[in-house]
Amino acid sequence: MRKPGSMKSLEELGRVRLSKNFFLRDFLHSEIADFYRIPNIPDDPDLAIEAGRRLCEELLEPLEATFGRLHIRSAYRNRAVNAFGNANKLNCSTNAATAADHIWDMRDADGSIGATACIVIPWVWDRERHEGGWQSLAWWIHDHLPYASLCFFPKLWAFNIQWHERPRRTIRSYAEPRGLLTKPGMANHDGSHAHLYPGFPPLAK
Repeated sequence: MRKPGSMKSLEELGRVRLSKNFFLRDFLHSEIADFYRIPNIPDDPDLAIEAGRRLCEELLEPLEATFGRLHIRSAYRNRAVNAFGNANKLNCSTNAATAADHIWDMRDADGSIGATACIVIPWVWDRERHEGGWQSLAWWIHDHLPYASLCFFPKLWAFNIQWHERPRRTIRSYAEPRGLLTKPGMANHDGSHAHLYPGFPPLAK
């Protein structure tokens, strides 16, 4: 599929269905793109669709089936939008670091594909607003879903959730307590963590 060159072709691209409940258009909004008038259009639509489908089918659909509606804060960024955000200190890493992450249609240095969305789960925020409450969701996801990486933020327990064909299985946070929660090799990484998320629903099938 060619990069859209008109409003009509962009409209058609947005109608591409990535999974049961998600379409590509759901992930194209960007405050950086909107405010600074930089079109956030995939340079390689086929690769964006391939990575986005895996993100939706393997991670977002199970979360929505289990917890109800997800709020998508940000997701796809093309190279131009991300580079502008990095250059202007708008909380964007370099394009090389963001490939196979927020830049869905750019392979990383290893040639792998991936996709990230920043989401809020209202069900969790409404119940776990105390300091450190994000950790219960982090451990639930760790025990139930094939995520590649998670990174949590203070407002609304928003978090980046990444699908990647070579998952690192790391969890970090900018919310208190800040830092690395787990990664392979740490004593807390393996086994069940069910005691850390009491009252959470089972994974919906």
